[in-house]
Amino acid sequence: GLTGSAWGDWANYADSPLRAFEEELGVQAPVGFWDPVGYTRDGDITTFKRRRETEIKHGRVAMYATMGYIVPEYFKWPG
Repeated sequence: GLTGSAWGDWANYADSPLRAFEEELGVQAPVGFWDPVGYTRDGDITTFKRRRETEIKHGRVAMYATMGYIVPEYFKWPG
């Protein structure tokens, strides 16, 4: 769901489970904690940390895969 000024004063949502993640790394003004799909609706910190770790791992694999696709186009072994 949306947070911040999109729903009015964020202070009115003090009991929201999303407040559990408001101090996490990557939360930036003016949006605050942004979860458009609602994966963290329950406020479970264990699930949040597992998903964040998995996202970082998949991002790294994707970066290596991209390099494996691009590098052979420019650098080839002689022969």
